[in-house]
Amino acid sequence: MAMEAIGLAPSTLIFIVLGLTLVAFVWGRFRYDLVALTALFASVMLGLVPADSAFAGFGHPAVITVAAVLVLSRGFERSGVVDIISNQVLKVGDRLVLQLLALVGTVVVLSGIMNNVGALALLLPVAMRLAREHNTSPSLLLMPLAFGSLLGGLTTLIGTPPNIIISSYRGSVTGENFGMFSFSPVGVAVAVVGLAFIVLIGWRLTPKRNAKSSAEEMFDTANYLVELNVTKDSKANGLTLPQLRDELEETIPVLAVVRDDNRRAGYSFHGILQEGDILLLEAGPDDLKLLEDKVGLSAVAEPEEKDEDASKEDEGEAESSEGRQPVDTEGLQLIEAVVRNDSMMNNRSVRQLRLNQQFGLHLVAVARDGSRLKQRLRDIRFQTGDVLLLQGSENEISDSLSTLGCLPLANRELQLGQPRKLVISIGIFALAIVAMLLDLLPAAVAMGCAALISLLIGVLPLRDGYQAIDGPVIVLLAAMIPVGEALETSGGATIVANILLDFGAQWPIFISLIGLFVLTMLLSNVVNNAAAALLMAPISASLAQGFNVSLDPFLMVVAVSASCAFLTPIGHQSNTLVLGPGGYRFGDYWKLGLPLSIVVLVVALPVILWVWPL
Repeated sequence: MAMEAIGLAPSTLIFIVLGLTLVAFVWGRFRYDLVALTALFASVMLGLVPADSAFAGFGHPAVITVAAVLVLSRGFERSGVVDIISNQVLKVGDRLVLQLLALVGTVVVLSGIMNNVGALALLLPVAMRLAREHNTSPSLLLMPLAFGSLLGGLTTLIGTPPNIIISSYRGSVTGENFGMFSFSPVGVAVAVVGLAFIVLIGWRLTPKRNAKSSAEEMFDTANYLVELNVTKDSKANGLTLPQLRDELEETIPVLAVVRDDNRRAGYSFHGILQEGDILLLEAGPDDLKLLEDKVGLSAVAEPEEKDEDASKEDEGEAESSEGRQPVDTEGLQLIEAVVRNDSMMNNRSVRQLRLNQQFGLHLVAVARDGSRLKQRLRDIRFQTGDVLLLQGSENEISDSLSTLGCLPLANRELQLGQPRKLVISIGIFALAIVAMLLDLLPAAVAMGCAALISLLIGVLPLRDGYQAIDGPVIVLLAAMIPVGEALETSGGATIVANILLDFGAQWPIFISLIGLFVLTMLLSNVVNNAAAALLMAPISASLAQGFNVSLDPFLMVVAVSASCAFLTPIGHQSNTLVLGPGGYRFGDYWKLGLPLSIVVLVVALPVILWVWPL
């Protein structure tokens, strides 16, 4: 009825909806799950998706499987499986090629048995520690690590959401899904050749940034820590720390309060400031002036004679150096964390998030593109990939970071977990795989049961299980599945396929497969790879039908190319996670990503046609 009122064909309307959706994805102003929901509701209003089927995607087997795999991945982390491997990786020595082989090889293997973003998140702190211990630039390790996680996801059904989506789509068309290891012949070939390319040649194409591998280097913390006296006439005398922040109208973090030679961390000091107290805080020249003018806090005088050369420094540097002290920062529980692309912090400020009040975290500094931001903390709106230097309670900081959507980069102590849980975790996963291989249970049920059993027997606490489920990805999949089906039912997929058929009519089908690969790959670099697979699956099916050949090679091409988001930092979460810690820029990714994409194309297509002939 809505379509008749507008006077446009269903295929035209779906193209308009998808076109606007893709523009919104690329723009990035709104998170991709909100964009997907908007596309879904627009499709319902236009009559492209039946209202009673609008939320059918939330019960789709692909969505359930992805959620279950995320829970199982977190279970592997908690049981200690990954930490054992990580401890071995740290022993490789200082040869860059061996470091790359160990890191990228490990993430390739892990990404085949767990979600590839989860595998990268676990090894990212290991890579940072390796870079720090062997004085290696993190930029030489992190991009290869991210790309390795994408390659590893190709090897099995559960490695990456596009594989799960393509398997479910095949089931809806032919009545039989791809199996757990149906993707392995192509995926393993691509992963092995891709790994060899990255380790032997590709790393030379990554920029060697002077991004720092530790908090001390990246944030130069010692140069910004100052001690300020609370004097008798200070306005700060008699104030609590929250009242002090209100007076300043600024989020200058007080790291510690020293009283009678006893130091207490700022987040745990709830008393009233007194004469003689010394505040240890992070402040630049402008902040020092603000502190003195508004609350009468002055820098502690240097006990020793000043260097004669100090007079040669410029005025701003001199002002800053007056407050610098060789302060012992031990016990202040500083930790680095990177802002994920699904973080609630994105495009919000410290005040909007109420970091201290709600999460018990003090923001000390922010680094972007490998360099510390110099602007006031209260003016910073966080972006995906920002590296934060935070202070908080050791017992609560992990939960706070998880809730905020941040990944800890440093101070992550590797633990071997509990042997009993490790064995149980592996056993549960193995039983699920066997059930799938013997066709006893479909993938969604087998993985769902494995995740449920892990929670019931305590391999993973229930709260951690819920936190492991990536809400934005689940909503994206659930919302875009009906929209993808509308592309097919409206005839839009057939129209696109016919254009490709006309274009490739004078060429071998192999050329059309190359075109399908390139089109899907380009799409996956600007939108989420799961969305690319959802949109291209019906188009590939129509294309196969038009050529009157087997559906399988076309679906396999979409599965592989949807995971080849090597050209931009926004195409895949793995790429985004390493953006800040590696000090990369937007244009850095294609330098390694384009040659790697060509390698994948050259390897994948012949293997696909050999395993899945036309």
